[in-house]
Amino acid sequence: MDDSTMMFDLHTHNEMCGHAIGTIEDYVTAGIDKGLKVIGISDHTPYFHREEDHPFPRITMAKSHFTKYIEEVLRLKQQYANQIEVLIGIESDFFPDHGLAYQKYLDQYPFDYIIGSVHYVDEISIFKKGRWEGLSMAQKIKTKERYYGLIEQSARSRMFQILGHIDAMKGFYPEFSSIEVEAIEHTLRVIGEEELVIEINTSGKTKDSGGWYPADDILERALHYNVGVTFGSDAHTPDRVGDEFNEVKSRLKEIGFKELTYFVKKEKRSVLI
Repeated sequence: MDDSTMMFDLHTHNEMCGHAIGTIEDYVTAGIDKGLKVIGISDHTPYFHREEDHPFPRITMAKSHFTKYIEEVLRLKQQYANQIEVLIGIESDFFPDHGLAYQKYLDQYPFDYIIGSVHYVDEISIFKKGRWEGLSMAQKIKTKERYYGLIEQSARSRMFQILGHIDAMKGFYPEFSSIEVEAIEHTLRVIGEEELVIEINTSGKTKDSGGWYPADDILERALHYNVGVTFGSDAHTPDRVGDEFNEVKSRLKEIGFKELTYFVKKEKRSVLI
C-alpha cells in the first residue's frame, strides 16, 4: 500500500508479559482511537530456552500462555476487521546459542512479522543501571562491540523481519552513544545486505536517554546502507500507541528516507513518507 497518510504501529505489548498495562484488546481499541490503519501486537516471547514454564513472570509470558496469545490476536483480528488491520507479531529475544529452541515454537504460528531484539549482553540486561559502573573505557568499548556483534548475528540468523531498538543500550546510560566503535557501521552494512528492517522506536523517551532508538546519526548511516525502517512505539500502556508517529515520519523524510515498511505474512508493504 502506498498511502502517505496511513498510520501504523508494529511494536505494542500488553499485560501478558507481566510488565505492561492493559489487555491486547485495549491496545487494538487505542489504535482505532488514534486513527491507525494497522496495529501490530508484539508482546515478548516466553523464554523458550528455559525448562521452566514461567521463570520470570515480570519479563515475559509463560510458555503455556503462548497459544492463548496467538488465539486472542486472531480473535481480535476478526472482530475488528472493519475498523483496523490487526497483525500478529512477537518480540523475540535473540540468544545466539538458543535459536533453534525459539524457531521450534515460532515456526508453528502464522506471524506477520517477528521483531528480534538483543536484551542481554554478557548475560546482563542492557537496561541494568549499574552495569557500567567501574568499567574502563576499553571495557566499555568491548561491551558496545559485543552488543552490536549480537545484533549482527541476529541479522544473519534469518529469524526476524525487524530488528528492535538497535541502540537501546543507551536507555539508562546516555553516555553509551558517545562510545566510538566501528562495529555499528559493520552491523548496519550486514542488516542492509540481509534486506532487514530496523524500527524507529519511540520508547526511548521513557528512559534516561530520552529521544528515540536509534539516534539520527545511526539512521543516516542506515540510509547509506539501504536499511529499511519501520515504526514502533514499544507501548507498554495503551495511551502510547502510535506515539510520535508523525514526528518520526517527518524526521525520516528530512534524513532522506522515502518509505516506511510494515509486514503482512512476512511480506513487505510500503507506506510513502
